[in-house]
Amino acid sequence: MAPPILSYEDLGLVQGEGWLFRHLDLHVGPRDRLALIGRNGAGKTTLLKCLAGVIDTDEGKRTIVPGKKVVLLEQDPPMGAHATLEEWVLAGEDPPEPHAAAAIADQLGIDLARTTQTASGGERRRAAIVRALAREPDVLLLDEPTNHLDLAAIDWLEGWLQRFSGAFIVISHDRTFLTRLTKSCLWLDRGQIRRAEVGFGGFEAWTERVYAEEERAAEKLDAKLKLELHWLQRGVTARRRRNQGRLAKLGEMREARAAMIGGPGVSKLGLARDDTKTKTVIDAEAVVKRFAERTIIKDFTLRIQRGDRIGIVGANGAGKTTLLKLLTGELQPDEGKVVQAKTLNGIVIDQQRKLMSPEKKVREVLADGGDWLEVRGVKKHIKGYLKEFLFSPELTEAPVASLSGGERSRLLLAREFARASNLLVLDEPTNDLDLETLDLLQEVIADYEGTVLIVSHDRDFLDRTVTVTLGLDGSGKVDVVAGGYEDWAKRRAPAKAPAPAKKKAEESGTRPPPANRKLSFKDQRDLDRLPGEIERIEREIAADEAAMADPELYTRDPRRFSALMASIEKKRSEKEAAELRWLEVAEMAEGLG
Repeated sequence: MAPPILSYEDLGLVQGEGWLFRHLDLHVGPRDRLALIGRNGAGKTTLLKCLAGVIDTDEGKRTIVPGKKVVLLEQDPPMGAHATLEEWVLAGEDPPEPHAAAAIADQLGIDLARTTQTASGGERRRAAIVRALAREPDVLLLDEPTNHLDLAAIDWLEGWLQRFSGAFIVISHDRTFLTRLTKSCLWLDRGQIRRAEVGFGGFEAWTERVYAEEERAAEKLDAKLKLELHWLQRGVTARRRRNQGRLAKLGEMREARAAMIGGPGVSKLGLARDDTKTKTVIDAEAVVKRFAERTIIKDFTLRIQRGDRIGIVGANGAGKTTLLKLLTGELQPDEGKVVQAKTLNGIVIDQQRKLMSPEKKVREVLADGGDWLEVRGVKKHIKGYLKEFLFSPELTEAPVASLSGGERSRLLLAREFARASNLLVLDEPTNDLDLETLDLLQEVIADYEGTVLIVSHDRDFLDRTVTVTLGLDGSGKVDVVAGGYEDWAKRRAPAKAPAPAKKKAEESGTRPPPANRKLSFKDQRDLDRLPGEIERIEREIAADEAAMADPELYTRDPRRFSALMASIEKKRSEKEAAELRWLEVAEMAEGLG
């Protein structure tokens, strides 16, 4: 094994009133391809900056082989002091060679003459990539490199990194990107760092084993203490397993949509005429949209039903935002028509995070300063709702300024998903979110009863959430494909061989179907009885939550309030166990079929 070229021994850093992490040992070999994974707020970005030497730690020793260069690609580097992107790219103590920067910029399709003040998020991100890669690093530290990039730029960056002769550590929410590139994983969790010599495709299976070992160790703890310490870990594990069931349901929905869409070139979701009034929420017919001499959208026809989840993909500038605005009525077509249902009530979650005023407290953002909020017509206590979105209940008084970028995004999702609506518009929703929050977002979208429109470059996220993909190639044509990103990619390149089944199973985290055998009596009984059992538990939870909706209960009868909280927590655990058991026997039954 080759000796490391970058090491940090006994690394410790104080943040706020305590240690963010302590006693961390990291070693980076000359050809390492490492995924750095952890929840928002765990300190991933801070750790990269420590490795880059940008932050001085409170403990530890950083060692780098003489002559080796470490380069950090930050999420949002400051550019304000420079007039143009080129001026910023070529600035600094160790600037790249101008010709090298120009060559990479040309391949990435970025005009470095653009002023920093007018550059878009995608242009700034490309300039940052140019600056990092052109400096010819030996160790490359990448913090969310695919944010604001379109699919073409992501493909180019993947190819560059596959050919890269040095080492890299990457933080990314893009599962496809991580799976294709990484060979090892660094897991930053609760102030500790763990390393496994598996690529990201094996990460979830590895963490499942770690959590299982911790759960066995926790059996010796007091039951209540165990509940408080491990609610997040159990939630993550259960969510991953439940999402496998949702993926199966998503496949069925896609098959139904494929039957409606028909063959290539037929883009109208066919519906019986008597269903149109009740199920169609957006009806676009023969739509054309031009800007100056360029036709952005041409001859586009689509009927969107209630409950559809529509993904919109394409290169930057291909017309994704234009199409989204046409569908929602923000823009009017030059030809054709787009009709929205009169009852459509939408919310838009975009990249601006406009609700995230730094001086506000979490309680103010979620509940206007109170203890209760209304979640789609149901009153919930703020602490219980925070746990649903993977926050500690103790964060109610924390200012937004103290949260990481990803935590702010998660808080915005929690606030917006509480609102009553039947149309959800998500513009690059995965930016700044950790993988656990992405699992949560997939679950929330799957359970959302309305229609969802998603603009995203995250291929895995689209494959796990949408029923129909609208693909734009920049010519004005819009492909309508039942399925996710991979289905659209296959339509565009039908000769491309599919990935082996074994690799696909590894990437998705699913297990192959069990060997063909007859269900036992107990398995069959559980398969039959558990749906009713789950419904009964859900009714009991709803009854307890209705009792807790009394705003005077906490003051009038604190014991009753605490008992209801404990009852809800217990019943949610029972429901979770029942769901997981049902999924297990359902998978077994499917394997027999």
